[in-house]
Amino acid sequence: MADKITLVRHTEVALRWRGRCYGVTDVGLSRTGAAAIGPLAQELAALRPEWILHSDLTRTRRLSVAVARHVGCPIHADPAWRERDFGTWEGQSWNAIFRASGNAMDGMIEAPDKFRPGGGETTCELAARIATAMASLPEGRGIVVTHGGPIASLLGQERGLAPRDWLSLVPSVGARVSMAS
Repeated sequence: MADKITLVRHTEVALRWRGRCYGVTDVGLSRTGAAAIGPLAQELAALRPEWILHSDLTRTRRLSVAVARHVGCPIHADPAWRERDFGTWEGQSWNAIFRASGNAMDGMIEAPDKFRPGGGETTCELAARIATAMASLPEGRGIVVTHGGPIASLLGQERGLAPRDWLSLVPSVGARVSMAS
């Protein structure tokens, strides 16, 4: 039987980051995001994970540590599970990016193998990195606390969807998705 993996998107980021591009930037959580950790950690602990992995960014680490405290299982950081690298777009508002580049950001879905947002990572590079990370997970029942892009990428690949259809698969903050490894 395949191992059961639960992918979880981090909780809400600090309010000053709303409407901004923050892919690999290590941003903190909002008060709401921090408050959501306790109840979510209890729900995830009920899954009895044998291991927990997170992307190594603060917004994923905090939830991972809270779950690990409940179940006493190993916790590991793996930067391969980070969000997409948006290069020079990091920290800018999406409106400012649009004003500066027009609809160039559509390249993420129209040219997923070539377009590098802000000189960062292509959609296909993100997808390949996350597929490799998924294939490298330890055996057993585990939880991966990660980001919206990586989860949408895995779901899209699993369902055989084109990258243009992945945006609708980005889970809300704190949401979880179960997959077989």
